[in-house]
Amino acid sequence: MDARSYKLSEIAEKIDGDVDGDGEIAIRGVAGLREAEPGDISFLAHPHYENLLTTTRASAVIVSRSLETKVPIVRVDDPYLGLVKVLSVFYPTGPVPVPKGIHELAVIDPSAVIAEDVSVGPFCQVGPGVSIGRGSKLTFSVYVGEKTTIGEDCYLYPNVTVRERCEIGSRVMLHAGCVIGSDGFGYTREKEIARKIPQIGTVRIEDDVEIGACSAIDRATLGVTRVGKGSKLDNLVQVGHNVTIGENNLIAGQTGIGGSTEIGDGVIMGGQAGVRGHLSIGDGAQVGAKTGVWGTVRAGDKVFGFPARELRLATRIHGALARLPDMLSRVRVLEKKLAELEKGGSIDSSAADNS
Repeated sequence: MDARSYKLSEIAEKIDGDVDGDGEIAIRGVAGLREAEPGDISFLAHPHYENLLTTTRASAVIVSRSLETKVPIVRVDDPYLGLVKVLSVFYPTGPVPVPKGIHELAVIDPSAVIAEDVSVGPFCQVGPGVSIGRGSKLTFSVYVGEKTTIGEDCYLYPNVTVRERCEIGSRVMLHAGCVIGSDGFGYTREKEIARKIPQIGTVRIEDDVEIGACSAIDRATLGVTRVGKGSKLDNLVQVGHNVTIGENNLIAGQTGIGGSTEIGDGVIMGGQAGVRGHLSIGDGAQVGAKTGVWGTVRAGDKVFGFPARELRLATRIHGALARLPDMLSRVRVLEKKLAELEKGGSIDSSAADNS
């Protein structure tokens, strides 16, 4: 935390906002609406939490330009973006700082090329022929395999594994326990025996990518598994061998992407989505949570459900499913009436009541 405090007017200037209230208020930290104390600035980005403005102890709140409130506020175009900017004011170094230099308990192969201003923490192991760019940080118990390259200003959390011959760009963040370059799931049958197909390709993680904890990016069988610039992958995401993920994608937790799938730019995928291998998902497509993708998704499409259908159709189907019990009861009544008519009898008007 930055030890100094800021006037609310200074905060507003730093986040491209406008003060509505006392600009001289001293701001010392950032907190949620429920947890905030006097001296904190908070934010409101969803109307569901608007009632908290009457109970919050925050000295000021970042809000949209259209909201009306008596609390001292900073009006911005996008409150979430305002939060990002104010956090960077109080937490300018980002993740927890790591001591510069190579820890005495790290194991560095003599042939590795380590740039200046690099941090390598205790119990890290850096293999032969590895290259690490300036400003990058390996925190604790990180493994970097032979001939792997890591760019500048990367941050690798504890227990990250980057296997041999992988390529990591600059400003990449790999969270705890994620594995880059694990073997792809490739086998072929020889009678009843599953024979492993050697996975001799690589993984290329481009600049400004963030990969969540315990995610796995499999190396290609041949060629490259690629994650494009600016893409963000949540925790527990599985990316199969030879997958291509384009730029600036958002992929939520527990998503699984089958091998050789091609995903365009600007795609959003909800949590626990599953994608069969050898498919394509076009630029700007959106895949809802828990959706099972079994066929090609065109650019700009929004799909949902299992199997994936166009969003509006999928929503109608889910709505119809909720009405099925009542519809089934009505069908049984109609079947009973039809059977009576076919026998030449009269229709029992109380059939519906007795069903």
